[in-house]
Amino acid sequence: MTKGYLTIVLHAHLPYVKHPEYSFSLEEKWFFEALTETYLPLLAALERLNRDGVDYRLTMSLSPTLTAMWQDVYLQEKYRGYLNRLMELGEKEVARTSGDPEFSGLAQMYLQRLQQSYHRFFNFYGGDIVKAFRNLAATGKVELITCAGTHGYLPLLLTQPEAVYAQLSLAVEQHTRLFGQAPKGIWLPECAYEHGLDSMLADLGINYFFLDSHGLLYATPRPAFGVSSPIITPAGVAAFGRDPESSKQVWSKAEGYPGDFDYRDFYRDIGFDLPYDYIAPYIHPDGIRIHTGFKYYRITGKTNHKEPYCPQRAHQRLTQHAGNFMFNREKQIEYLAEQIGRPPIVVAPYDAELFGHWWYEGPDWLEDLFRKIDSDQNVFRPITPSEYLALPLPLQEAEPNPSSWGNKGYHEVWLNESNDWLYRHLHEAASRMTRAAADFPAASGVQKEALDQLARELLLAQASDWPFIMASGTMVSYANQRATDHLVRFLRLHEQLYNHTVDINWLRILQEKDNIFPALDYRIYAPPDRTEKVAVPIAGGV
Repeated sequence: MTKGYLTIVLHAHLPYVKHPEYSFSLEEKWFFEALTETYLPLLAALERLNRDGVDYRLTMSLSPTLTAMWQDVYLQEKYRGYLNRLMELGEKEVARTSGDPEFSGLAQMYLQRLQQSYHRFFNFYGGDIVKAFRNLAATGKVELITCAGTHGYLPLLLTQPEAVYAQLSLAVEQHTRLFGQAPKGIWLPECAYEHGLDSMLADLGINYFFLDSHGLLYATPRPAFGVSSPIITPAGVAAFGRDPESSKQVWSKAEGYPGDFDYRDFYRDIGFDLPYDYIAPYIHPDGIRIHTGFKYYRITGKTNHKEPYCPQRAHQRLTQHAGNFMFNREKQIEYLAEQIGRPPIVVAPYDAELFGHWWYEGPDWLEDLFRKIDSDQNVFRPITPSEYLALPLPLQEAEPNPSSWGNKGYHEVWLNESNDWLYRHLHEAASRMTRAAADFPAASGVQKEALDQLARELLLAQASDWPFIMASGTMVSYANQRATDHLVRFLRLHEQLYNHTVDINWLRILQEKDNIFPALDYRIYAPPDRTEKVAVPIAGGV
């Protein structure tokens, strides 16, 4: 008899990156790596589980920026070139390592995986992995949820509630259009919550969201069941809390599974190891050495000494780790069920890119875990949040505590001395956007196109990725440039709109480059009384 439930949540997100002005872009490479190492392997693992009739459940949040990049034809064709270059390198590696008992098999493995990625993306899926995920959702075993439009850090944008509502409503609109049904849940960017967000979610038909542990534990009043049960906010939306024990087993650098010495070492790559003349065609055109994905060593230990990677040995280890994770959840759920007198839920959320990109064996571990849960135990079963909320279990009403899952648990990562300059500009731009929506309530033609693009530039400037990167100390110049570029474009467009001098050619360039949210209507920024606003007189031009 089932004593409790496990919900595994994968948050899939990348910032919107598109650079047609460059033949090679490190930032586009983020996207291509994630496709090859995370999204395609996860799809393959889930499809194998469906093929074999495994009764699993997985919840995935797909950010609107990520799904927009999946659909972009320009990025798809650039991905083709990316894979072709790596397959060429793979063929050279197979020849170079021929006869080497330690590395030859690994070179062949990488070449085969690249060939499979090419086949699956361009032939099997026809470039449409949105459809692939939609098909998975149709099985009822995968629940797809959304995230805020451009992953804006919502608590720090709430000075203009219209801007936050736009982030959320656009996400719901795009998800509904792409996947055929409105999302039942949402992943708040960085699990960041502030009072009042639940009312917006309720207004948009969202049933649940996720918090870090302390966001639930410090709710008012304190939840009787801790993070072992969701709470209901005053607006009627369920809030699920992250379980720290299951998270630590996977996330922790010191104790988590991905750090096991038998797993592949992410940082040791032929892009850094091999002679420059050999590797030059496959790294940055400026000669900067970068990761290629060809990694021949295992973690081995805490020193720089590395031993060759052995896939068979790593597979044995991931099987052990899947069994360990399942055993620990059995004991945890048995204990919790006895303590609280009702079936508990263990919520285990992770960044999707951990699986496959950072932790090479991650997708296989997840698949093996679901197989073991289905066949080797009867203490708990996997469940989606929507299924759990449908159970006849009363939920306590409480107000969640403002929080995030960032370092120290609150807003410091996204608001500190490295990035605080940004917010005055974001707030001013949001105020101007709201005013423009009120001043031009019935725009049409080029004027409406300019207002829609004005909104896109604001949304892209609001991405939480930029202040996060600024705080991390890596790629800081890129993050500064992206935020600044979108704000400058916003200000220039804003000035042109009010001067009736929209540069149509420049507008077309922006529409091609920053083409997220094709169905966006700028009026989502209008205040509630927008129907009573009087249009700004238009005289002579746009």
